[in-house]
Amino acid sequence: MTTVYLSLGSNIERKRNIVAALDALAENFGALVVSTVYESEAVGFKGDNFYNLVVAIQTQLSVGELSNCLKSIEDKNGRTRLGPKFSGRTLDIDILTYDFLLGEVDGVELPRDEITKNAFVLCPMAEIAGLELHPELKQCYKDLWQVYDRKSQNLWPVDFIWRDEIISRAD
Repeated sequence: MTTVYLSLGSNIERKRNIVAALDALAENFGALVVSTVYESEAVGFKGDNFYNLVVAIQTQLSVGELSNCLKSIEDKNGRTRLGPKFSGRTLDIDILTYDFLLGEVDGVELPRDEITKNAFVLCPMAEIAGLELHPELKQCYKDLWQVYDRKSQNLWPVDFIWRDEIISRAD
């Protein structure tokens, strides 16, 4: 089994789509490690705020098979791929890391560069995988978050319940 970290985001019917994604991931991969759910402003375009989180799964699927599975989950939740790259999303699920693979694998760039660029990815990654090393930078996520310019992107935890369990609470 391989440990994979995924980034989930939605700014259209956010709660419903994140719950649906978590349900689908649990159905396909079993137990999940789920970060706090954060709200953040849209990055790269003007739009509604996003809900974002990071989830760890265990899988035997290849990178390509996993990517296809995740796209299917997105599609079942109304994801359209026709609009501009930076636009609203019903659901976005990205592979952040797949074990310690580097480079392009089955059309997926690993690790995903958004890990160190976006607070809404790095913060929840540091939360659930803080002492793990970034495959390329060889620094732990906790340390990367420590030095991140937090003024560059607004991010705050939200109240979120999934399967009768409190995933996160607003400050």
